[in-house]
Amino acid sequence: MVEYSRDDLKSPREWLSTTKKQQQFNNLIIKTMKLNFRMLLTASLALVMLATSSFAQDKKTDNLNTPSHVQIKAVNGKYHFYVNDQLFDLKGVGGGGNLALLHQSGGNSIRTWGADKGIQLLDTAKKYNLMVAMGLGMGQQLHGFNYNDTAAVAKQFNRIKKSVQELKNHPNLLCWVAGNELNLVEGKVPLNPAVYDALKDIVDYIHKEDPNHPVTSTMAGVKKETVQMALEHCPKLDFLSLQVYADLGRMPEIVKAAGITIPYAITEYGPRGHWEGPKTAWGREIEETSTVKAAGIMKRIQTAFVNDNSGLCLGGYAFVWGQKQERTPTWYGMFIKSGEASATVDELTKYWTGKYPANRAPQVDSLKVEGKNAVENVYIKPGVASTAKVFASDPNNDPLTYKWFILKEVKVRSAGGAHEAEPETITIDVLSDKNGELKFNSPATEGEYRLFCYIFDGKNKVGTANFPFYVK
Repeated sequence: MVEYSRDDLKSPREWLSTTKKQQQFNNLIIKTMKLNFRMLLTASLALVMLATSSFAQDKKTDNLNTPSHVQIKAVNGKYHFYVNDQLFDLKGVGGGGNLALLHQSGGNSIRTWGADKGIQLLDTAKKYNLMVAMGLGMGQQLHGFNYNDTAAVAKQFNRIKKSVQELKNHPNLLCWVAGNELNLVEGKVPLNPAVYDALKDIVDYIHKEDPNHPVTSTMAGVKKETVQMALEHCPKLDFLSLQVYADLGRMPEIVKAAGITIPYAITEYGPRGHWEGPKTAWGREIEETSTVKAAGIMKRIQTAFVNDNSGLCLGGYAFVWGQKQERTPTWYGMFIKSGEASATVDELTKYWTGKYPANRAPQVDSLKVEGKNAVENVYIKPGVASTAKVFASDPNNDPLTYKWFILKEVKVRSAGGAHEAEPETITIDVLSDKNGELKFNSPATEGEYRLFCYIFDGKNKVGTANFPFYVK
């Protein structure tokens, strides 16, 4: 029993005051404990969320660092790509523009000419479920690269090694394309075999560093001696990559004549090349309309891919999914600068999916100047009234609008697909512009010109035509 003395007892007022203070103190303790509990709970939740986020990020990172295992193998006499043991039916394009539309159109792969911004491109490809044939740029003898310069070759090799190490584990990598059209030379200058010795070193390195992805290199055209040189110096190429345009329609006989017995892909195909068609009397190439080009591509696809019975063809990459200046701003691109798609996109969509898109590009039959076709070599005097007429229609009966412009001709023609400057645009002295017929005064200065017409349907599709003429 605890005993208290009188001195221990306080007056009622003192006792009450002490009790209130004690109660206030107790309340403060309780509030502090509650606050600490809340802080502890908040901190705990934050740690849980951080751990969860970190786990998810680690999982995402792991996914982006888990390479696909890609093989090329023949089943029932037909070679295909296989990605993680699943058949991959190649439906590709060259170029990286509008990948959302490519996916929507049925495409499943893109091809590049270099590895710049490779990770960014692969990540975007993953978003649209596309596989990438990653280019590894190599110098061309055509453009002055000297394969007898051991220091330059070593520098190139080290740059490519770095790209391979950086990109090899991305799940959307399909294969490596080491060098583009290394067989091109100036005139009759012989090709230096050291080109393919350097390629061999790169191929051997990739096979050692990255066993998950096949390696190829592209050739311009298909010549037996070039194929033999490449395979003699670089026998471990996993497949050949051939680049053809009008000759796509002759691939079965060309492949047989070249003695090709290993699988191959057509890593560039498209319209009739600017070197393959008619020219004006003054030497300017005559381009087909967008509709004629698309129809020709589809016809050649039937021969080279659909009806191929060699079993060697892996498929191909149409050129180019974007816009490119080469002789004209419209020759090879499936799009114009402002983003509208041409009839070639419609034809590829049908090839890949079995049906055309709901909205198709305007059809362009022809463009005439002074009632003549371009092959008739049209000369016009300076500053005289002239007439151009484009013959176009729309498969969906959409109303069409027409945009006309005149360019000077290219001053310096590029070679081997190198950069080419777009020529100067000339202001047109328009007299009238109605329903696809343009009346205009010809340029006042003598020279070579090209008249263009873009036909829009207002729904992101376009038809194109152009006409070279000479003012003198």
